[in-house]
Amino acid sequence: MAGVVRLIDMVFPGDTNHHGTLFGGVALAHMDKVAFLAASRHGRAPFVTAASDRIDFAAPALKGELIEATGKVIRVGSRSLDVEVELVAEALLSGERRLCTRGRFTLVAREGAAVPLPPLAPPEEEEPGEVLRMVDMVFPPQTNHYGTLFGGEALRMLGKAAFLASTRDTRKVMVMAASERVDFTTPINEGEMIELAARVTMRGNRSQRVRVELWAEDLLSGERRRAASAEFVMVATASVQD
Repeated sequence: MAGVVRLIDMVFPGDTNHHGTLFGGVALAHMDKVAFLAASRHGRAPFVTAASDRIDFAAPALKGELIEATGKVIRVGSRSLDVEVELVAEALLSGERRLCTRGRFTLVAREGAAVPLPPLAPPEEEEPGEVLRMVDMVFPPQTNHYGTLFGGEALRMLGKAAFLASTRDTRKVMVMAASERVDFTTPINEGEMIELAARVTMRGNRSQRVRVELWAEDLLSGERRRAASAEFVMVATASVQD
């Protein structure tokens, strides 16, 4: 599962300044995270960020918009590699997208990692657009006393993926009407990467059914497993005209 790594999130009020736009530091944190995930997926080694080139902000991301950070490995050395990251803002109702910034991050494998790193692979074909894929990582505050992801955190991620997939499909204001079924298959450990895949499976006049799968991936071994799946019913709000 090499290639482009995509992190998608929403711009909430707590991430904005007094102008209602995304803090630059939050944007850089998203970019650094996706660079780390792209590097780890490619090299299967423990990486740390060593440097980043100059990053210029061309356009703001506004409160309530979607932000999409994509990372792609563009250079591989013996112990280090470079990841190019783009951050794009998207207005959920109009679909208008604009490039906010682009950066190049250099990450280095820590001592003890197997070197040299794998060479660059040929580019992969993009997956059909009807599947929304987004990645994230499990950090200690999201885990229970067993060191695994809280069920509530998993539900939050599943619900967000359903909302984004439904809103992108309709370009309307969608809300969750029901959680039809949720199955937890395996625990997700601290430090693992998670990938959510959301697809609209049924379209009605005002409602949709969205299926979301949550996959866990060990960043060092590459072992993947489906950890959870869910189905949600999303409905356009009454204020939206069909």
